[in-house]
Amino acid sequence: MKYLTEFRDGAIARKLADEIRRTATRPWKIMEVCGGQTHSIIRHGIDQLLPSSLQLVHGPGCPVCVTPLELIDRALAIAALPSVVFCSFGDMLRVPGSEKDLFRVKSEGGDVRIVYSPLDAVNLARRNPSKEVVFFGVGFETTAPANAMAIHLAKNEGLRNFSMLVSHVLVPPAIEAIMQSPLNQVQAFLAAGHVCSVMGYWQYPPLAERFHVPIVVTGFEPLDLLEGIRRAVHQLESGRAEVENAYARVVTFEGNRPAQALLSQVFEVTDRAWRGIGVIPQSGWRLSPAYRDFDAELRFEVTGIHTHESPLCRSGDVLRGAIKPTDCPAFGNQCTPRHPLGATMVSSEGACAAYFNYGRFLSADELTHA
Repeated sequence: MKYLTEFRDGAIARKLADEIRRTATRPWKIMEVCGGQTHSIIRHGIDQLLPSSLQLVHGPGCPVCVTPLELIDRALAIAALPSVVFCSFGDMLRVPGSEKDLFRVKSEGGDVRIVYSPLDAVNLARRNPSKEVVFFGVGFETTAPANAMAIHLAKNEGLRNFSMLVSHVLVPPAIEAIMQSPLNQVQAFLAAGHVCSVMGYWQYPPLAERFHVPIVVTGFEPLDLLEGIRRAVHQLESGRAEVENAYARVVTFEGNRPAQALLSQVFEVTDRAWRGIGVIPQSGWRLSPAYRDFDAELRFEVTGIHTHESPLCRSGDVLRGAIKPTDCPAFGNQCTPRHPLGATMVSSEGACAAYFNYGRFLSADELTHA
């Protein structure tokens, strides 16, 4: 437990929080882009340690949550086909489409399976040559190398019954889109350490310079996040706008070059729609021409998809950082983890799920007697 407990030291956390309070002389808004960081912040009460003038804004850092509804509906239609074995990580199964979710498709007879790696889906394709095995490839840059390897292996082995429904999104274009918004109030960013462990952080200095915004790469434990916030506040107070690496035990400037080489071979950059945000240019990956035959969206030309969002759900505003989850009237009432209206309530990285699971909608008295 050494490498876990040493980054959860309460005494050090209090010292970092005290320094942040002494340093922050003005109101500041800092956005964490990663849903995993959001959950850590809410779980450990990090935002409650900070001065009231310092606000943490939860960004579009949950890849399941930003997957557009049209693509989820397409996944549901493909999963319902009689010849298909549809594979996904568990957090996608309860994400609501327009009418149902993958659990509902499974209950209606669809062959929907939870896997723990895209390579599990490749193995299923090997063992079931008469079935079409489809993997739902959702994620930021963190999960992309494993998905790329699965496609690469399938192509090398000639597995014609394997394909992937791709919904990969990229962090730097999202930061750019946030900073270009006329409604933007974010003044600094905490960059996701796991993304940067793959991609490095060489893409961020131009953003910091162009928008004069501090960007601090940080991890997920309480001390990681407090140190990232401390560095961001120091930059804001001194008028600097630089990229700092507060997660040097994992992240290098260059990142994982072999992984990046595989990604550039299997994928190509494309415009991508983000749920609740819209289309962000050059913000995602799709399969490159050499691997296009493994694109499930092209292999299964399902038709008749008509999407419609719940009129009660404001998950799009949550993803943009415009509101907190508890500002949505449906939160905790019509929308709960058992009956979610939006992906932000059901995903393991969703901000609404974090607020619900850790009781942020309850009073102190209710928490005491929960």
